[in-house]
Amino acid sequence: MHPMLNIAVRAARAAGKILTKNFGIEADLNIQSKSQHDFVSELDKAAEQAIIKTIQKSYPDHSFLAEESGSHEGAAPEHQWIIDPLDGTTNYLRGIPHFAISIAYLYKGSVQAAVVYDPLREELFSASKGAGAQLNGKRIRVKAQRDLHGALLATGFPFKRKDLLESYQNVFTALFEQTADMRRAGSAALDLAYVAAGRVDGFWEFSLQPWDIAAGSLIVREAGGLVADFAGGHSFMQTGHTVAGNPKVVQHLLTKARPHLPESMK
Repeated sequence: MHPMLNIAVRAARAAGKILTKNFGIEADLNIQSKSQHDFVSELDKAAEQAIIKTIQKSYPDHSFLAEESGSHEGAAPEHQWIIDPLDGTTNYLRGIPHFAISIAYLYKGSVQAAVVYDPLREELFSASKGAGAQLNGKRIRVKAQRDLHGALLATGFPFKRKDLLESYQNVFTALFEQTADMRRAGSAALDLAYVAAGRVDGFWEFSLQPWDIAAGSLIVREAGGLVADFAGGHSFMQTGHTVAGNPKVVQHLLTKARPHLPESMK
């Protein structure tokens, strides 16, 4: 196993213990609103600190980009960790058992190791660049879906970008007419992991953040899939506009979506 992956797994499990211990407990979690419909609790922050502390024990000079504490440049900025300590905060706060911890290690901007961990189900999705993707130590592959007919897609609503809502709804309608069904479960990290494991055939969402997709994107690619922006390029980490699936599904999804996208996304 990639040495950084070992650290990522250790850090994810440390955060998972904090989250599972407190899940479903009626308590004052000091919930704050970062922006409209975007929440953070003291457990997000505690889980994030557990991850950073675990990594820094082995690599004190590495840099971090974390959802709650932001960017921290260390003495070795070419080594960076992108962290989402609780992807699915709203689910967590409302007692919905669907959330994950997402950790990615990058070297000179390229994701080298990744973990998406669902601590309630004890499902650990992982990947090292060039070494494939795994779920609890067993190899996973994207599903060999030929097109959108009969496909199950995952998505997420652009609740932080209401200006994109009309375009999103138009794309949703175009895709829904072709597919078997659509799922909106509330964790982009798990959506990407489920693409890699063949549980869903594809994923699409607007305006995500790097910590939502960094780990999942490598897991999908190492499972034989493709991750792209809506123009078919590689700027999804910068724009957040993300499509994933096997290459054929991504191609069909982009073709159906393109007529309904704003010019800035084409």
